[in-house]
Amino acid sequence: MSTALRVIPCLDVAAGRVVKGVNFENLRDAGDPVELAGRYAREGADEITFLDVTASAEARSTTLEAVSRTAEQVFIPLTVGGGVRSTEDVARLLGAGADKVGVSTAACERPELLSEISADHGSQVTVLSVDARRCRDGEDTPSGFTVTTHGGRTATGRDLVQWLAEACDRGIGEVLLNSMDADGTTAGFDTEMIEAARSHVTVPLIASGGAGTPEHFVEAARSGADAVLAASVFHFGHLTIAAVKAALADAGFEVRR
Repeated sequence: MSTALRVIPCLDVAAGRVVKGVNFENLRDAGDPVELAGRYAREGADEITFLDVTASAEARSTTLEAVSRTAEQVFIPLTVGGGVRSTEDVARLLGAGADKVGVSTAACERPELLSEISADHGSQVTVLSVDARRCRDGEDTPSGFTVTTHGGRTATGRDLVQWLAEACDRGIGEVLLNSMDADGTTAGFDTEMIEAARSHVTVPLIASGGAGTPEHFVEAARSGADAVLAASVFHFGHLTIAAVKAALADAGFEVRR
């Protein structure tokens, strides 16, 4: 049985507001997370992703009150990430209404955390969120891609593909893969990164970073993504969820209408 390809709006939240920039810089206000989540749910989003983009950099937990208010507005799966450092953090987010929890920086610092979350809460809850980019001068990894942390601010030197393979072995249920090079540019997904990840990922793969046109979503799906995620093109009215789903359906992908 085939599985429908999911279209997921992403709410990058800082100080209680949805923000969006380019490569995580020059952030501008995009609205209230509760209002946007409700709108996207009505417009046919398959899921909502809520990322507290400054939580790790500021060494704090995700704001539970904003998560709770958002969860009250949507009746589709809600994934929440940002500042998650323990299974207790996961329990608090689930209690606030999250269905799945994304882990990024803390998992890189202590990979055992992924195994612990999966064991305590189930693989279906455990999402590895990865901000990756192409290697620069002086960097070298087997795949040519390296993992960053703290909202893309810190290079780890860790190879993307090796990290994804280890995370799958540790029991994660899903990967949210964001290209730091493409993020916010609207120039298209990094399809080479998606293909590299797909070759080693045994769980559903969400592609993020760079969407600008309906065709970009199609290219990501053709590269192996099980779901496509975007922010600014939805927030600022450049694209609708319906238009993206129509393009995917026209290209032969099953989508939920």
